[in-house]
Amino acid sequence: MQIEPRSLGRTTTGPDGAPVFLTAGSRALGEFRCVQCGYGVIVRRLLPECPMCRGRSWEDPSTSPYAPSRV
Repeated sequence: MQIEPRSLGRTTTGPDGAPVFLTAGSRALGEFRCVQCGYGVIVRRLLPECPMCRGRSWEDPSTSPYAPSRV
């Protein structure tokens, strides 16, 4: 599964409007946040296990509760 960078129109929500979560080992390209602790990574191949908490779920920062607010 290839995830395109946000600048190229990556889908950040599913058909029901819920955030899209990816698991460690998924093919991805772009910036992601750990669902458990909010640690951020930028990947170009495979999503790793979170180095901070060993979490295995990732989401786009624009849908993450850890994302900085944009005013």
